Amino acid sequence: MSRFRVRRGAVVAVLLVLAFGVAAALGIQAYGTARYHRAQADRVLRDYAALAAARVAQRSASEIYYAVVPPLKALKHAHEVAPRKPLPAPKDLHFDTMEHEFSLAPYIRVTFRMDLKTGALNTSGQTLPPAVRRWLIDTLPVHTRTVYDTSWHMGTVLGQPDGDRRYVAYTVLRDSQGVLRTALGFEVQPIVLKPLVVQATEKFDLLPRPLTGGVQYDSMGSIIITDRYGTEIYRSAVQYTSPFTARDTIGTDMGNLFAQATLRGAVADKLIIGGLPKSRLPLILGMLGLTAALIGTALFQLRRESQLTRLRTDFISGVSHELRTPLAQIRMFSETLTLGRVRSEEERRRSLAIIDQEARRLTHLVENLLHFSRSERQTTHITPEPTALAPLVQEVLDGFAPLAAARGATLAATVPEDLVVPADPGAVRQMLLNLLDNAVKYGPAGQVVRVSATRHNGSARYPAGRPRTRVGAVLAAGARSRLVRRRQRHRARGRA
Repeated sequence: MSRFRVRRGAVVAVLLVLAFGVAAALGIQAYGTARYHRAQADRVLRDYAALAAARVAQRSASEIYYAVVPPLKALKHAHEVAPRKPLPAPKDLHFDTMEHEFSLAPYIRVTFRMDLKTGALNTSGQTLPPAVRRWLIDTLPVHTRTVYDTSWHMGTVLGQPDGDRRYVAYTVLRDSQGVLRTALGFEVQPIVLKPLVVQATEKFDLLPRPLTGGVQYDSMGSIIITDRYGTEIYRSAVQYTSPFTARDTIGTDMGNLFAQATLRGAVADKLIIGGLPKSRLPLILGMLGLTAALIGTALFQLRRESQLTRLRTDFISGVSHELRTPLAQIRMFSETLTLGRVRSEEERRRSLAIIDQEARRLTHLVENLLHFSRSERQTTHITPEPTALAPLVQEVLDGFAPLAAARGATLAATVPEDLVVPADPGAVRQMLLNLLDNAVKYGPAGQVVRVSATRHNGSARYPAGRPRTRVGAVLAAGARSRLVRRRQRHRARGRA
């Protein structure tokens, strides 16, 4: 039975460990799923940021286009009317702004005509510095061949020859053979780009309304517009820092400008349907910790139960041995009396005394077993009541005296007659019997076992200034003897 219980405990322990392993695996899987969902949400937000940057770039390109086309059309018309005459000066250039609210007229400083084949450059308005003139002659042919968009019929170039920032817009006319030959355009101050970008960014939503969930534009994100040299052209009033940032080009034919959009991290929950997935790591770790604690408690209880089982087995083994001895004595002397084998009246009385002594001892052992059984079932009830210690102690000593005398021990009591304490008489009686039995059983031959008590501060205790009677010393000796005997029994079982 003991081996079966040990095996059952081992199986339960293995099952608990496997349960923890399954819980850990489920926790890891749940954490991986949560991380995957979070990664998907982050990917969606980065896509939103890319969409926002693309929308800003597209609207900025549109604003620049509608601002540049009217003066280019006016230059083209003037060239078609008088191809041999100089182009009109900026102050003489008249054009309609179409539906556009912003006009470039006040910012145009130079108009020009350039033969892309010969490199001949004619200008009107302010005089171009030599470095700017050389830059224009070198840049326009290359830009026309590599960047100029013939479907838009326009192109822009942003440069800074010798540190002098210039923004040029131009269109190219074809000759009789259909070859791009003559470039017509103008040069404006680069600061003109800022109001164009402001119109593109502050009058339109950063994202389509179905995606924003009612979030206001000014709190959704921030925008920065730069040129290819890294110079900022526009920066929104409020800037946010978040991992949801994207960059897009406004167009190489629009001066190589770049738009950067950053979504505000605080509104990310509103941009994702259902909100951003919350981190499950604290919950998972908490559940795993709770599971580990419960499994640890269960394993501790199993270990404790195993220890109690071993103690119970040792106890039953010891009690069986203790029961066998008085029973054998009672049986032997009762058979002697029954068969009439006694030789004298004194021997008969001695046999009866031994039977009475062993019967008392057996009764004491049975009471201990019953007390142990009730304790295990937790049915023992202690009912304190006013109890006089002196008569109770004397009653116990009188009943135990034959057993003590059989082993050569003498019992003595020193308890005040008026000492009354709140106690359960049955529990006190059982406790004294156990103490006396241990003292007599494991103490030296011819000893005197004293039970004494005194009154101190409203309670009963051992007399101050002296050892706790000889019972305490004998109990210690008895405990050591029991330990030695138990070790000897375990060694004997191991050898067997």
